[in-house]
Amino acid sequence: MNTGRRGFFGRSLAAGGIAALAAQHPKIAAASGGLDGKPLEVPDWTKMLGPGVTAAPYGAPSEFEKDVVRRNVPWLTVSEQASINFTPLQDLDGIITPSGLCFERHHGGVPAIEPDLHRLVIHGMVRQPLIFTMSDLVRFPSVSRIHFLECPANGGMEWKGAQMAGVQFSHGMVHCCEWTGVRLSTLLEEAGVAPAAKWLLAEGADAAAMTRSIPLDKALDDVIVAYSQNGERIRPEQGYPLRLIVPGWEGNVQVKWLRRLKLGERPWQHREETSKYTDLMPDGKARQFTFVQEANSVITAPCPEKPLKAKGFCEIRGIAWSGRGKISRVDVSLDGGANWQTAELQTPVLDKCLTRFRLPSRWQGGPVFLQSRAIDETGYVQPTIEQLRQVRGVNSVYHKNSIHTWRVNQDGSVDNVQVL
Repeated sequence: MNTGRRGFFGRSLAAGGIAALAAQHPKIAAASGGLDGKPLEVPDWTKMLGPGVTAAPYGAPSEFEKDVVRRNVPWLTVSEQASINFTPLQDLDGIITPSGLCFERHHGGVPAIEPDLHRLVIHGMVRQPLIFTMSDLVRFPSVSRIHFLECPANGGMEWKGAQMAGVQFSHGMVHCCEWTGVRLSTLLEEAGVAPAAKWLLAEGADAAAMTRSIPLDKALDDVIVAYSQNGERIRPEQGYPLRLIVPGWEGNVQVKWLRRLKLGERPWQHREETSKYTDLMPDGKARQFTFVQEANSVITAPCPEKPLKAKGFCEIRGIAWSGRGKISRVDVSLDGGANWQTAELQTPVLDKCLTRFRLPSRWQGGPVFLQSRAIDETGYVQPTIEQLRQVRGVNSVYHKNSIHTWRVNQDGSVDNVQVL
């Protein structure tokens, strides 16, 4: 079976694909005449001058992309100030999430911080406490790296069963950006870390004064104090003017609006690491400091928002990621996990970064149970929901990274289901 571009498009043209397209879109109907020797007619938009250089000081997407937006679930949180919206994964290509489509998760709303007045303090178990202005920070050697950022509650509404009717809501608390800033290790070297220091407390300047404890080993490894996102200064909802990027770890430790770093001997046991962001186990105990976002994946086409509209060729597409490192393989199943095929990984494949995968296929019109299974470079294999429940039970909220299932129905619509 030839599923390449030449074979697929050749069959489509032979079957009258252009004629069908022209019938659906009158403005380009005349263009089909070029196939039988007649000159191609010019569409309306080519017959007149368009606007010149835009008068808008900041560019915007095409008006035809107005539905590609972040969406929220109103009942999910008590207030907008401590709420979530979701990345429209179904509408994105590549690995970089546009800054304006990155999901948001706040605990006290978005502060309006004047960058010239903002300060970053490093104190505690250091040789010399330091206070940095934004001007100070941008003078240090900079780094730029692409990493995913994921809320550990991503998918957490489905521990007990499938309920979210769309990939945007089942997996949309993840995005992937290029982050630019200064290595945290560089700043800590300036302050001089005391030998007995083992932990670091990061605090934000929002109304919640959000804090998290981070092991010093990680802080000295690959953490970035970031001031830019996708080539421009960080968006306010993503932490302007300064945030931590802690590659591969849960989003809650990647403190936004960063204002303070304190070094100490032990974790601080604050609200966000005791009452919240812990994992309730079947025996009533809770796992704590489960920082790493385990290997995960999801098929983004077809999905509930992107149903199949016709039988025939269909490229199955999705994303995979792991906080442990690079994705090494993604398998795809069309029968609920009974059989697997290895998908092609789209380059680049980067460390702790979204990775695109794809698998050419043909839909015959019958029911299909689509799944993807990610494997990272450490050998970790994405588990089934049954395997995860055997260890974790059903009372958790965080770190649900189980294999996800879409059921393609006979009419091409797609439902969220769980296969046990």
